[in-house]
Amino acid sequence: MEKQTHPFSRLWQHAQDHQKSVNWAVVNTILFKIFDLTPPLLIGAAVDVVVQRENSMLANFGIVDLWTQLWVLGAITAFFWMGESVFDYINEWQWRNLAQSIQHDLRQDAYDHVQGIELAYFEDQSIGGLMAILNDDINQLERFLNQGANRIIGLIMTLLVIGGSFLYIAPSVAWMAILPIPFVAWGSIRFTSILEPLYKAVREKAGLLNGQLANNLGGIATIKSFTAEKYESGRIRGFSDDYRLTNRSAINYSALFVPLIRMFIMGGFVAMIIYGGRLALEGGLNVGLYSVMVFMTQRLLWPLTSLGETLDTYQRAIASTNRVMDLLEKDPQIKTGSVPLPVSHVAGDVVFEDVSFNYQSNTAVKVVQDFSINIPAGSMAAFVGPTGAGKSTLIKLILRFYDVTGGRITLEGHDLRDLNLTDLRSAVGLVSQDVFLFHGTVRENIAYGSFDATLEEVAEAAKVAEAHEFITQLADGYDTIVGERGIKLSGGQRQRISIARAVLKNPPILILDEATSAVDNETEAAIQRSLERIAVDRTTIVIAHRLSTVRNADQIFVLEQGSLKEEGTHDELVALGGAYAALWKVQTGER
Repeated sequence: MEKQTHPFSRLWQHAQDHQKSVNWAVVNTILFKIFDLTPPLLIGAAVDVVVQRENSMLANFGIVDLWTQLWVLGAITAFFWMGESVFDYINEWQWRNLAQSIQHDLRQDAYDHVQGIELAYFEDQSIGGLMAILNDDINQLERFLNQGANRIIGLIMTLLVIGGSFLYIAPSVAWMAILPIPFVAWGSIRFTSILEPLYKAVREKAGLLNGQLANNLGGIATIKSFTAEKYESGRIRGFSDDYRLTNRSAINYSALFVPLIRMFIMGGFVAMIIYGGRLALEGGLNVGLYSVMVFMTQRLLWPLTSLGETLDTYQRAIASTNRVMDLLEKDPQIKTGSVPLPVSHVAGDVVFEDVSFNYQSNTAVKVVQDFSINIPAGSMAAFVGPTGAGKSTLIKLILRFYDVTGGRITLEGHDLRDLNLTDLRSAVGLVSQDVFLFHGTVRENIAYGSFDATLEEVAEAAKVAEAHEFITQLADGYDTIVGERGIKLSGGQRQRISIARAVLKNPPILILDEATSAVDNETEAAIQRSLERIAVDRTTIVIAHRLSTVRNADQIFVLEQGSLKEEGTHDELVALGGAYAALWKVQTGER
């Protein structure tokens, strides 16, 4: 079995641009800790001056006068305290900014990567779960880099500096202070192995809770209309309770860590007081050194009590880092081709050659099978048929939201899979029945994808889409905020803004997916007029249940269970007396 790479190793490989900043932050942490640990050592020197007087350690350096010795000690102490303050500031500044930079870059990289993943991934994932990774998990990592990493490096330096000093000064008693450390290290490793799966479960529960919250807030109108507030409140309570109980299991272990560590620390501290004191009384240990060792034993061991909190932050960061890196390492299945096809070179000739398609989740059922048609450039083609016939799937295949599982689709003679993906989608304008407007102004939504468009160009596109009149009657005209998903506008208004967006893009291929399915007759007539204008001199592909909207199409393709059932013009298909004629009779009220 291949050994799994540690999460922070995966993160480090991804964040190579920050290597220099990390190195400087580590160096400054080491310098800060050295300056932080030096003043307590000077306590022993001060005690030594008072007790030993002219025979003190400083006297050995030629400073015999006692008053001078105290002034020298004061100056040295002031130097190290000021140095400690300077490096403390630099240390905090560097780690906090480093944490912010890494979390910013990681979130941006993760979001950019997510945008490149195929549509099928999003249909299988909870949006709230993805939000938890892009926001909560990356914030958790930022909290560890902001505090935990600094603490761990400082703790290691404390152990090395004080432990090394003890072994050098008084090896006969140093082992008493150092003895608890192996037990603390063993306990830390043991707690880490217990906490890791617990915090992984906590992050998963957080994702499920976020997913349900996002789902409910997005469907708040449906919840209210069905008076399901109490039911949904109960569901959120259930998800929140699962998250709370999973967290409680982790808390039960993490809260136990500090009390156990404190017992080991007590043993080392008491041993140093008793046996070190006995050695000082017998003259085997300098009184000044004894006072330093007692004080520094506390400085050596007490920081280990914060190891519990640091480990807690560390394990949460491990679980979050794994989730973020798993997302970043998700390999997109839809990859861009190498053949460029600028929009100016696209006439709009689309050909389906023996196309078959099935979803990976159900390979036994073919959504589209042996489908072959030719849509000449500049013509209008319509796909009609019952629900589930595969009409919308064909549109997704043209846009390469999915790739065909058999045959091929060509544009200007090029297999879509060979084309640069950006070039392909730039050549296609989609007006969907499920209109999505972003929270922002009317102008921003029309200019979406054509971000450099002037207000005059936006207004001209709105006029073509017969949207200009109602837009100018809004409170702030083109600067009116439409709300989340365009909630402040009616369905017909949203649809016409969507059409204006496609008009402004001016693509050589226009796809209309049930563009008039959810509007009233007057709005449908207005939309129909605008569509007739914008369909001129471009390839137009229309999906419609209302056959009246496609009766003037150059070609009508009738689908049934993913296969081509009939094709022809409206008059030809009515005269044929088949599936299309039956649908036409139903919609015109004939028996």
